Amino acid sequence: MMIKSFKNIVVALGFVGIAALAMPVLAQDPAPKAAEVQMPSAPGMDEAMMAKMKEYSTPNENHKVLDHFVGSWEYSLKWWMSPDAPAEESTGANEVKSILGGRFIEQITTGTMMKQPFEGRGIIGFDNLKKEYTSIWIDNMATGVMVASASYDLVAKTLTEKGNFSCPFNGQMPFRAVTKIIDEDTHLYEMYTNDKNGKEFKSMEITYKRKK
Repeated sequence: MMIKSFKNIVVALGFVGIAALAMPVLAQDPAPKAAEVQMPSAPGMDEAMMAKMKEYSTPNENHKVLDHFVGSWEYSLKWWMSPDAPAEESTGANEVKSILGGRFIEQITTGTMMKQPFEGRGIIGFDNLKKEYTSIWIDNMATGVMVASASYDLVAKTLTEKGNFSCPFNGQMPFRAVTKIIDEDTHLYEMYTNDKNGKEFKSMEITYKRKK
């Protein structure tokens, strides 16, 4: 049970960055301007195909949502091994930058986990074809690559994501996470996983504050 819950924590640290997707263009340090796609002519591609490719390749307002995520953050974390267990707490930092002309953001998370040094790296972007946010995550406490997808509610300023992570005892484990933006310098991330009976419970809560 301890290792299962520990994996939940590792996943949450990775996807906490996704929580920052909920507010547009709020970073103190502006992200690099998205590079406009200049489609070269290619044998076998007509104008309609080139226009479609340009639409797929060009960043849009969905990518600008990621601008909130860019910058330096510090976080405080609470996690629960089971619904009736006391909370464990830790803190850490998250450095995020915009890459590839505003198409993706890259994050590096550092902190501690169960009194051990923790480091994780993630990449997040919006897939124009799938019409959803996608992310990948790796860290120093696992050998798998974690993948998740998310949708963003502009009115509610809420990001909802779903994904899976590898557990050496239970195989692929599902999770659900909800992010609520408090203000331009604060957001709250809550992660939900399943207990040993398959019932969902809140296993993680993380508060992010932008560094001044």
